[in-house]
Amino acid sequence: MARHAEPATGGPGIDRRRLLGLGLAAGAAPLLTACGGASTTGSDADGAVTFISTQFTPVEERQRFEQILRERVTGATVSYNPVEPNVFASTLTSQAAANRVQVSLAGGLHGDLAPHAERLVNLDELATKLADRQFPPEIAELGRLGGGATTYLPWMQASYVLAVHKRALQWLPSGADVQNLTYDQFLTWVTDARRGNGGKPVLGLPCGPKGLYHRFFQGYLLPSFTGGQMTTFRGPDAAEAWRYMTQLWAQTAPASTNFDNMQEPLQRGEVLVAWDHVARLVAAPADKPDDWVMAPAPRGPKGLGYMLVVAGLAIPKGAPEADRARQVIETLTAPEVQVEVLRRNAFFPVVNTTLPADLPPAIALEAEAVRRQQEAEGAVVALPPVGLGARDGEVSQIFKNCFKEICLDRRPVQQVLDRQARELNKILDEVKVPCWRPDPVVAGQPCRVQ
Repeated sequence: MARHAEPATGGPGIDRRRLLGLGLAAGAAPLLTACGGASTTGSDADGAVTFISTQFTPVEERQRFEQILRERVTGATVSYNPVEPNVFASTLTSQAAANRVQVSLAGGLHGDLAPHAERLVNLDELATKLADRQFPPEIAELGRLGGGATTYLPWMQASYVLAVHKRALQWLPSGADVQNLTYDQFLTWVTDARRGNGGKPVLGLPCGPKGLYHRFFQGYLLPSFTGGQMTTFRGPDAAEAWRYMTQLWAQTAPASTNFDNMQEPLQRGEVLVAWDHVARLVAAPADKPDDWVMAPAPRGPKGLGYMLVVAGLAIPKGAPEADRARQVIETLTAPEVQVEVLRRNAFFPVVNTTLPADLPPAIALEAEAVRRQQEAEGAVVALPPVGLGARDGEVSQIFKNCFKEICLDRRPVQQVLDRQARELNKILDEVKVPCWRPDPVVAGQPCRVQ
């Protein structure tokens, strides 16, 4: 998330020097045509912009974003097609290979767009035109994919934080600050809270079939304990992280394996503390925001690991409506539209703007938590996997496998990590991509578990 400063009037502002963290959302993908094009439902109008994206796949999020497109985009009809990352990758690849590009605008995470750099239009001229947006330099640099031409422009950002019902604060360890917890304090807290709650766990995690719990391991637990994500996957620090996870899981609501998002169990009072993507927490405090706090993730021996998740907008080479796609990018990066996306779908701006004072209270709580997380001393920034394309889901499954085998099946930690590391290296040896933060990023040097 971008920096939030306190201006003289209005709400917190966004400083261009700041980073932000985002997430993937799971959902059903539209079918592709035989030639690899995205579904063009609603795009029969002359000059319509077919927009394929890995974001806003849940039905409610998609509908709210489509409403923004209808209200804000003038001069063109936009057909929005949210798809899974593997469908996104195969669509761009197959259309380019067939020299029959139907997609005019592509929106995805950095890791979704990076493998397609050679298939995307140079947007340097548009980036210059939109210099007044004041994209954070660190985020804008990601869009240049290694220092070359601008292949995508920043679109939005999000993060993962803790949602806490204030009733749980009574069990905080003496001297602990919910806004600045260590993992040891966090474990002590949820252990004492369970005892004080009549033996019922207060902590929940999104470990259901469509939950984003693998991002907790990739972006939070392992970076905080090991300083890395992939190269350190099976080292002694990683083993310690997973031993910690077994203790934390013992204090976690067992029903977490059914939770795809945490806002619903939080709303029901089934749990009082939860970690999840901001878009999957925002409904919890909506009715009674004064009963809630949002807080950064805990910090570990190597610092406060958190995931920087940035979505971008790109135009495929050969796009049939490239000029109109540029107009859509201009609209979606306008400050007022960025704030509207924040209001409706809880994805944060990537432009230098002032957040209004009348934001929904739940959004304001999340904004403060993400600000604290990013400004934390010793923050360790992690990116979602980059360049894996269709293999991204397999890599995510390896982290899920570690959780199942270590925390649910109680298998020996090191044996599990060694076995899963071999599977991980098989994939990495095939895709041959450089590592991504917080691991060392060396161009031309394939990423590998050490």
